[in-house]
Amino acid sequence: MRIRSGVVVAALALALAASGCSGGGDDPETPASAAPAGGKLVIWGDDKRAAALKPFAEKFGQENGVTVEVQAISKDQQTTFVTASQQGSGPDVMVGAHDWIGNLVQNGAIDPVQLTAEQQQSLAPNAVKAVTFNGQIYGVPYATENLALIRNTKLAPAAPATIEDLVAQAKKLKADKKASELLCLQVGQNGDAYHAYPLFSSAGGYLFGTTAGGDYDKNDLGIAKPESIAAFKKIQALGEKGAGALKRSITVENSIATFTAGKCAYLVSGPWAITDAKKAKIAYDISPVPGFAGAKPAQPFLGVQSFYVAAKGKNKALAQEFVTNYVTTPELAVALYQAEPRPPVLTAAYDQVKGTDPDLAKFVEAGRNAVPLPAIPEMATVWDPFGKAESAVIGGADPKTALTAAAKTISGQISQ
Repeated sequence: MRIRSGVVVAALALALAASGCSGGGDDPETPASAAPAGGKLVIWGDDKRAAALKPFAEKFGQENGVTVEVQAISKDQQTTFVTASQQGSGPDVMVGAHDWIGNLVQNGAIDPVQLTAEQQQSLAPNAVKAVTFNGQIYGVPYATENLALIRNTKLAPAAPATIEDLVAQAKKLKADKKASELLCLQVGQNGDAYHAYPLFSSAGGYLFGTTAGGDYDKNDLGIAKPESIAAFKKIQALGEKGAGALKRSITVENSIATFTAGKCAYLVSGPWAITDAKKAKIAYDISPVPGFAGAKPAQPFLGVQSFYVAAKGKNKALAQEFVTNYVTTPELAVALYQAEPRPPVLTAAYDQVKGTDPDLAKFVEAGRNAVPLPAIPEMATVWDPFGKAESAVIGGADPKTALTAAAKTISGQISQ
């Protein structure tokens, strides 16, 4: 589940910094090439990934004659990493989302990684594109995630071709008292730009334009442009004063639970929802999020989980060796998949697990039109104003007024 927060947990960051949990007693300014044999490699990841990494880290340590420590950072991983890096107490390797890259580069927290052409070709191209920033590859990607339409096949045997078809079928189910909600797509009082984006993009809206080189362009903010306002008018028609398919009462806390309780035939969510669907013994299928009739295909965001080499790590040569030559092995990629099922980026690993998990290929297909989450630092200014505009419009507010206000807030933050 994607939860975004700009909150700094200062106590956690300071505790980590004070613990000196980056290894070795080497001078932080010692060049990576001068790192002595028998040093220490420190890896930070979240709880699930840290647990999966530990046996592989130990094996890597044995093979290279070094000590490897894997430490779990439970929350606010990006903020904690940047803070610790600036204080000289960060790790050598960080595991996290690709859309951190712009902020991490801006803060001098990560180095480019040294993947060979052959290694790049063994990875899914869209994932490599996602970790490429300013023409350089900054992370070794290992798993992807994107939204899809998950439907209760007992209530909805066939995938809807358009969002209009979905609403029509859902209204019939509600009229027949087989469901109480038309669509479980989380909105909440503050909106949710990530979950709204497939419909927003289908209707022609955009967040940032792109440069000639294909990078997102912070100077081309599309939120208040005519095509984005038109897109929000279509979204409003699905809202509380329209079809009633999009509602602020559907939130991050209850969207999946409403679906697994059988109260809603259609859920827009990601791979993280499947565990709950299986526990609830819901018969389900997965297909792309449907777009508007006669419009563009819906484009969910593509999220990519990656390994980063810390720019201020004490053992950078070992860190490069680990992320480029060890993370790219099928054994490690499969272990990470087993810890948290997401489509592996490494083709050999994907081929190995897809036969035992039919959902993988369906999520990959649902993400065929996905676009990488913007990794530019300016994207951090978008989430809250855009989400609040979305929530207001779904509640009946004027799209032009709401988006103009959001764009003004975002532009003001970008120009600071």
